[in-house]
Formats: sequence, C-alpha cells, structure tokens
Amino acid sequence: MKLGIRKPSLKRRIAARTSLKRYVRHSLGLKAPRGWGWVTNPRRAARNRLYNRTTVDPFRIGRKKRKR
Repeated sequence: MKLGIRKPSLKRRIAARTSLKRYVRHSLGLKAPRGWGWVTNPRRAARNRLYNRTTVDPFRIGRKKRKR
C-alpha cells in the first residue's frame, strides 16, 4: 500500500471520465448512492478507504482539510 504523496496521472484521469462502463452506467441510472461501496464491492471499498487515509493529494497540500 502506498504512503505519502500521490503521483497524479492525467492519462488515468481522462480514461476514468470517458470509459464505456461509466457512460453506460450513467445513462441507465444504475448508480448506487454515495457511501454504498461496502454493498457493491466490499474489498475495493476497504482498499480505497485505506489508500485515501494513508496518502496525500498533491493538489490539497497547501489547503486546509474540509469536513464533510
């Protein structure tokens, strides 16, 4: 698992926004509500939660952390 500052990838960012899977899911309305990752794919949700807590976004280093 990665620790520290993330290395942003423009290629992956564009690919995620233009994927066929995303297009189909959004057009059919088959999205689960936010926070339902544990229901749809628990293993991925656990890994994402750990990754997001152990790494730092390079674009947010200078800003204060917002509460949700």
